[in-house]
Amino acid sequence: MLITLEGIDGSGKTTVWEALRADREDAVFTREPTDSWYGDAVQRSIEDDDADAVAEAFLYTADHAAHLSRVVRPALDDGDLVISDRYSDSRYAYQGVALDGHVPRPMEYLRGIHSPWTREPDLTLYFDVDPETGAARAGATNKFEQVEFLSRVRENYETLIDWEPERFVRIDATRPPEDVLDDVEDALADV
Repeated sequence: MLITLEGIDGSGKTTVWEALRADREDAVFTREPTDSWYGDAVQRSIEDDDADAVAEAFLYTADHAAHLSRVVRPALDDGDLVISDRYSDSRYAYQGVALDGHVPRPMEYLRGIHSPWTREPDLTLYFDVDPETGAARAGATNKFEQVEFLSRVRENYETLIDWEPERFVRIDATRPPEDVLDDVEDALADV
């Protein structure tokens, strides 16, 4: 089973991922961007305010492809539970904003590129927080952590949830961490 943790920057998904990692030895924990050279290229692009949006989207796509072939698919083939901090929905939501004006219907474009080869998550925990809180928590240190950008990303997440409501579990990430973790444990009780 593939479980993904999604939400805007500052939503607390990485904190939850770390807490789950400490408690669940039965799972493979991974994240995107990865720690591979593909992920390093993504990180360099994040730090470059002038990075070309189309090229950047394909860097993320390359990182995702390598992540699937090297980590996700082998773990799933072995029958392991995989929990990923960010996955393809992050790409659709974030690069869907970044590509606006570069390609028509950016989220559909990105989903179309991925559809022949990606592996859809079985369950996605969506950590919902308002963009102002997310930006403040994240520190607004790069182009993707700005309130206006995060507002549009959040709208894209809402669209993704509308498209596949059965896959997403919304978690109110404005609450104290222990309450958020209780909701996560409830969502994962049968996993």
